[in-house]
Amino acid sequence: MATPPPFAGEGTLHRTLTFRDLVVYGLLFIAPMAPVGVFGTLSAKSHGAVALVYVVATVAMAFTAHSYAQMVRVAPQAGSVYAYARVALGEGPGFVAGWMAMLDYVLIPAVAYLFSGIAMHALVPSVPSWVWTAIAVAVTTGLNLTGVRTAALAGFLVLAMEIAVLAVFVGAAAVALAQDGPRHGWLSPLTGEGGFDTTAVLGAVSVAVLSYLGFDAIATFAEESTGGSENVARAVLTCLAVAGVLFVLQTYLAALLALASPAELAAKPAEQGAAFYDTVDAATGAWLHDLVAASKALGAAFAALAGQAAAGRLLFAMARDRRLPGLLSKVDRGSGAPRRALLGAAAVTLVAAVWAARRADGLDRLVSVVDVGALTAFALLHVSVIAWSARRADGVPPRHVAVPLLGLAVVVAVILTASRTAQLVGAAWLGAGLLVLAVQTARRRGPAR
Repeated sequence: MATPPPFAGEGTLHRTLTFRDLVVYGLLFIAPMAPVGVFGTLSAKSHGAVALVYVVATVAMAFTAHSYAQMVRVAPQAGSVYAYARVALGEGPGFVAGWMAMLDYVLIPAVAYLFSGIAMHALVPSVPSWVWTAIAVAVTTGLNLTGVRTAALAGFLVLAMEIAVLAVFVGAAAVALAQDGPRHGWLSPLTGEGGFDTTAVLGAVSVAVLSYLGFDAIATFAEESTGGSENVARAVLTCLAVAGVLFVLQTYLAALLALASPAELAAKPAEQGAAFYDTVDAATGAWLHDLVAASKALGAAFAALAGQAAAGRLLFAMARDRRLPGLLSKVDRGSGAPRRALLGAAAVTLVAAVWAARRADGLDRLVSVVDVGALTAFALLHVSVIAWSARRADGVPPRHVAVPLLGLAVVVAVILTASRTAQLVGAAWLGAGLLVLAVQTARRRGPAR
């Protein structure tokens, strides 16, 4: 079956992104120190086997990365899973995939902006967090509008800073371990405390996989890669592997030095969010706490930059296919950026982030919304690989079907363990998408009657 032409729209994106740029975008979106905020929760859930949780989560997400690498070669287009489902499953499923991914790509930057605002407010309490959030949106949107290459360069500098801070933490942790020894057994981050519990580890994995949301954004830049689909496929796999190594390393060291035991964290849920910072304070001093907090503030803003760029490409691709208003399919001739799509994504993100920043429960509400959108898009990605493989006439090696089946099983399991709120929001968003699809289908068929 031949791959359909990438589009019949009004804009052409510029091929300016190198392999390094693609990896930078992916790692920026994920954030090298993503486990910091969920370390305490994972320690409590897994009985201390946090490093093992991330080993298993990396393997689990590798199935999804493999499916992205497969489909980006089939449909090397902006829009990522929207384009893949459209090619492999048809127009209707493609729209549904794009609609669910939109929930992730448009709103997950709002979560990152909110993290940035909260962190900056902690450093400068006189300025409300929502003001910092709005400033972060304005600065990163301006960078995105200058063009994908400029934004990638700025992102590279921020990513280098984040990795440098992580290296400082690793060094400080190594010194603390050499001087005072670990507070917990050397193997406890891999085996847990009080006996290994498979159910507890798998339950924690369902939370840990959410730390990887964002590596898939690399695929949205397929039309802007100088090396074509092969570079994009390699970047997706490389990004996941690098993130996995960084996550395992930092959680292993933090688990050895953890101030509170997993049982204590399980008994005091309110202390789980600050568990990583409390560990840093006790092991190395407040100076590293402040450095990590500042790094998280800036890193979160640039994670949102990468997410906003991906969201703009998704809106652009759907508008180009007349699934969203056509004005979003325009590309700025000078910068090569889908300016209107980026501004549209930024507007939605700004409203969501500022709204959440002004509410005590805003962060929890936003997170519950975006997770299920990403996971549903992942599920449709795996189904697309299976469907595409089944339609090939040259025979399909068993592993080409086995890998997406395993990936689909992992994603479905995580969706089933998601919060009730997340499931209800996801179902409501899916219902709205099906209604929009029905209206669009009826309009397209109307003149033929």
